[in-house]
Formats: sequence, C-alpha cells, structure tokens
Amino acid sequence: MIEQYSFGKMIVSSKTYSSDLKIINGEVVPNWRRKTGHVVDVDDVTDILKAKPQYLIIGTGIGGRMKVTKTVKMKLKRLGIELIEEPTSEAIKIYNQMFDTGKNVAAGFHLTC
Repeated sequence: MIEQYSFGKMIVSSKTYSSDLKIINGEVVPNWRRKTGHVVDVDDVTDILKAKPQYLIIGTGIGGRMKVTKTVKMKLKRLGIELIEEPTSEAIKIYNQMFDTGKNVAAGFHLTC
C-alpha cells in the first residue's frame, strides 16, 4: 500500500503526500498535526483508538525524533492494541507486511525529522 518514502514525501496508492499522515482501516488521513509537534498524545490518535486496530505503528521520522507519551502507551495496553514505534522507513516495511497479510493495523507517520 505504501509505495515510496523519502524525507518529507510518501506515496500511498499512487497518491503523493507531503505532510504527516495516518492510515486507518486502509484509508489515508492526511495532514496529521499533533498538539505538541514531536509528541503523540491521546488526543492525536482518538480516531485510531475508535477504529480499534490490533496494532498501531508509529513512524517516528527519519531520525526517530517523534515520541509516544506514556499515557498513550498505557491506554493502548488497556485496549489490547500493540504499539510498534520505529523510524519511519522501518515502520513502513512493518506496516506493508502487516497490511499485506490482512492484519488489523493502523499507523501514524512523521515524514521528516
């Protein structure tokens, strides 16, 4: 599903995105803005939590600068959602593999730092 990634650019299903994005139930949610830049908090993923995926993959950027709060980690654990945090290039590989094998997976990707 994710065809290509380079700093600041991702191609998903032949469409190019140049800002952070989420993928929920196979659908791209573009222009993902978090309340606190490089921090993922509960309010930043409420739509993902409502979708109840089995896995949530967070692509933390090329250098891994974006971080998931402890509050999100605890909430995911309570909901039985497994969190995978990796630099974006590795997170994409994991996402594509899970998506291709039919796993119920959602993701949020930071496309830059």
